[in-house]
Amino acid sequence: MVEQSKPWRGVQVAAALPFQDDLTIDVDAYAEHVRFLAENGCDGICPNGSLGEYQTLTDEERALVVRTAIEAAPDGFSVMPGVGAYGALQSRRWAEHAAEAGAQSVLLLPPNTYRADETTVVEHYREVAKAGLPIVAYNNPYDTKVDLTPPLLARLFGEGLIVGVKEFTGDVRRAYRIAELAPGLDVIIGTDDVLLELGIAGAVGWIAGLPNALPAISVELYRLATSADPADLAEALPIYRALHALLRWDATTEFVQAIKLMMDVAGRKGGACRPPRLSLPSESAAEITGEVERALAQGWR
Repeated sequence: MVEQSKPWRGVQVAAALPFQDDLTIDVDAYAEHVRFLAENGCDGICPNGSLGEYQTLTDEERALVVRTAIEAAPDGFSVMPGVGAYGALQSRRWAEHAAEAGAQSVLLLPPNTYRADETTVVEHYREVAKAGLPIVAYNNPYDTKVDLTPPLLARLFGEGLIVGVKEFTGDVRRAYRIAELAPGLDVIIGTDDVLLELGIAGAVGWIAGLPNALPAISVELYRLATSADPADLAEALPIYRALHALLRWDATTEFVQAIKLMMDVAGRKGGACRPPRLSLPSESAAEITGEVERALAQGWR
């Protein structure tokens, strides 16, 4: 388990959201999924991220997802809701809601309705920081068109606005630059397929997709990849290679459908996505199914 004073560390699962046949939220299945992740060694959950299809949820549904996660979470299992929104005032309100519901931290995208400049980004984080919860910044310039560069992260950290960053660029070199410019800022692995590289570089957390389907082996791989013991790193490498064909789906356009399918194959409830997301092409579905079945044949769960 991670330090309770820093609940954003460790394996935080970017949780997929199960739906009923009519595409309403399956609250019971989601609550069960929270408990399942905790029982299999994960440290926490991130509701209302992109993998949770938050953009397709009503405000009432989005609030329900946070409450459900917090009520289902056992002692010591953290909840870090995504509070991204089109405006800073909306993001602040979602952060306030998270605090009122009992969350320990929040995950915050920069402004993403347009290509915001540095001053705008800083003001955005200042506004949301008024809610009082620790903020992990989410750097995903591919989708937001706003890059939280190491110097900008250092500025945000220097003002006390953020405690960590979910690094989604896939550029592992950034971890070293962040450590130079902002010592003490926690680097959180943001894409599954650079887990080993960022683990070696000093990451202290992983906001992860694969544990939705294979939590136990994912937690073990994270432990090995972030260890300072060379024997652990040597043990991590063959597991990482074997799972990489699944890990890399986390950084694709179809990542939600892919991870939900992985869950289905592993015996979890993944199920359908809300529109506009469509089913995977048959070739992709077959590839994912085969890789999950190979992992299960290894005894990995």
